[in-house]
Amino acid sequence: MSEAQGSGARGFPAFAARRGGRARGQSFWAKAWAEAMEDVWPEEGPLKKGRSLARTGRIGPITVSTGRVAAEVHGGEETYRTQLTLTVLDDDEWDLLWEKTAGRPAETGALLAGDLPEDLLEAVEDARVRMLPGYGDLDADCDCDALDHPCPHATALAYQLSWLLDTDPWLLVLIRGRGEQEAVEELKSAVLLRALAGDDEDGEPGETGEGGSRPEATAGTPDPDAYAAQRAAYSRPTTALPALPPLPEPPTAPEEPLTGIEADPLDRLAADAALHARELLAHVHGFGAAPPEPLDLWQDTVRLAATHPDPRAVQRLREGCGRPGEDLDRAAAAWRTGGRAALETLEHSWTPPEQQAARARTALTTAWEAEELPPIDVDGNHWTLTGRDLQLRLGRDGRWYPYRRRDDRWWPAGPPSAGPAEALADLTGPAAGENAGDGLP
Repeated sequence: MSEAQGSGARGFPAFAARRGGRARGQSFWAKAWAEAMEDVWPEEGPLKKGRSLARTGRIGPITVSTGRVAAEVHGGEETYRTQLTLTVLDDDEWDLLWEKTAGRPAETGALLAGDLPEDLLEAVEDARVRMLPGYGDLDADCDCDALDHPCPHATALAYQLSWLLDTDPWLLVLIRGRGEQEAVEELKSAVLLRALAGDDEDGEPGETGEGGSRPEATAGTPDPDAYAAQRAAYSRPTTALPALPPLPEPPTAPEEPLTGIEADPLDRLAADAALHARELLAHVHGFGAAPPEPLDLWQDTVRLAATHPDPRAVQRLREGCGRPGEDLDRAAAAWRTGGRAALETLEHSWTPPEQQAARARTALTTAWEAEELPPIDVDGNHWTLTGRDLQLRLGRDGRWYPYRRRDDRWWPAGPPSAGPAEALADLTGPAAGENAGDGLP
């Protein structure tokens, strides 16, 4: 795992100006950071100026990332880019730290619970790594022209970092190269490896303490009793294995399903049920519109016939729907052009309001030249081109559905249009012949 993997940068808003008060953070880790920083940079001048500057509110938002803490510091008319850098622990150092920590149940439990315990420093010392800054480990960089190193801008940023540690001490771990979640996962792995190795404080299973009946075994010396038992086991004569019983004959599969229902449509039915359940849940929880009214048996049969990809299923529907197969074919063709509204338009005539019919006539006369507009016979919502096997039907949804006569029956001829002029142009245009079969099986 790379040093920076899973440990992205984190940003924090600028601190407001503070009147008086302590410049150092108050938590254990905040104080430890400030004390370690002051040990690395012991010169009092930059530290004192930094404490004052930290309280002024002139340090901008702070970014904390692997090996780096950065911010802009406003100094009068100038703005300075300031950053602190710390050495990032490599993978071997992290592995050693978690190995040492895994042997400390209290610290391990606290870390897995999301806390950064104070006693973690003992594991840090055992692993000979650094969590807090040390000599040669902490450095500062600023584009100001101050002669002091570190400059007051850098020390002010270091003090404000201690304020951040008051609320999130895991930032120390992030600066060293691990995000909180990544660190916890690595610690879990170390604990698991320790458990698998049986490496606990009480010794190996089976050992006894003082006064026990078994002496401590010498490394590399086999147990004589165990060795004798192994020799006896290998010296037993081998015996032939019994013959396997014959396998039973496979059951004869019935030619017809025992229930009368084949399995292949069930996946489609399950998908439909899941879709309806999702729509209902979305509506109940306020994430979707009210689902449409349930389909009746005929409408659902038409829907399945129009959408099912298996022609065998469609044929079964034709045979079992209780109507002539051609009726189902026409209904399925209508469904494919516009769903429930298209099926309603196919099967039910109605009389639109006179105003709606007048608007339709106006739309036709406006869009078509007088000599080009074919004569139309109007019967309710059916607008039939005189002497031609073409028809427009106005649906209750306000859309116009094209139809063609075939074998003395009207068949859907394509998708609906928003207005009669557009629908008529599509129905009589040059491409009409190519699209005459739209929606048909």
